[in-house]
Amino acid sequence: MFGLFKKKSEAEKLQSQYEKLMKEAFTLSKLDRTKSDEKYAEANEVMKKIEALQE
Repeated sequence: MFGLFKKKSEAEKLQSQYEKLMKEAFTLSKLDRTKSDEKYAEANEVMKKIEALQE
């Protein structure tokens, strides 16, 4: 309850964005491989940003 109004850190925002992109890429992998690869590339860029913040 005390963390109800706590703002997410930049790393937490990027992590949720990364998870969303990976889910989209997985669902697209069954339908359109090209779009799936694009989503995986976007997710990879987000992961690089997360790693840069952790350093």
